[in-house]
Amino acid sequence: MENRYATLASWVYELDKPVGRSFGDVEYYRDRLHGCTGPILEPAVGNGRLFVPLLEAGLSVEGFDASEEMLRYCREACESRSLPARLTRQTFEGFSYAERFDAIVVPLGSFQLITSYPDAMAVLERFRDHLLPGGRLIVDLDAIDSFLGESHSMRTWKTDQGDLLTLASDRVETDYISQTTKTTLRYELWRGGKLVDSEMDLFCLRWWGVAEFELALRAAGFIDVEACGDYQHGHAPHKGDGIITFEARRS
Repeated sequence: MENRYATLASWVYELDKPVGRSFGDVEYYRDRLHGCTGPILEPAVGNGRLFVPLLEAGLSVEGFDASEEMLRYCREACESRSLPARLTRQTFEGFSYAERFDAIVVPLGSFQLITSYPDAMAVLERFRDHLLPGGRLIVDLDAIDSFLGESHSMRTWKTDQGDLLTLASDRVETDYISQTTKTTLRYELWRGGKLVDSEMDLFCLRWWGVAEFELALRAAGFIDVEACGDYQHGHAPHKGDGIITFEARRS
């Protein structure tokens, strides 16, 4: 399976990107959503890294994720802070709500988990249909540079119990026509020097050009499309930016 975020993967995510950890995006999204009084949706909400700070800022947010393991972390984070946890297990391609939202936010490149261009366009249209007139879509994309860097990496984390979690990443395919990469992720849990659990996942991503994604947003029915680099609103993306953030409105 692809992009599963199963037990060990979700555990690693929780250790590496705990609730509140910011890459500049927590502050950016709080600022861009300041004064938003209507409901906000965060697809691919994960462990609540951004979701919880937005709730703590007094915003009305709900979210969904395809991984039940990630949702469990998010629910626990909300419960420990006495925050509402309006969360459901859904996918990008199939999510549905009766209500419409003032804003939909997709931080830190999660949209790039949709590797098929037709599927991505269908999801953008689904976003549009779930926004109120004038509602905003805010989406982060990783710059192309990050897809074409080192093909192998190894990282480790120590758990609260003293165990060791490791992650070996190996990029096995780069398709320049479909603009996708495939990477094998091997998660291992070590205890007392012995391997006690492991998981293998195939992590697939799609990269977008800046002009390409702007055209895609307009083709999906969005207006007032603008982009900025590295969470500096009002500053057009330029070479060296790691994150490109797009903001657009439903007409």
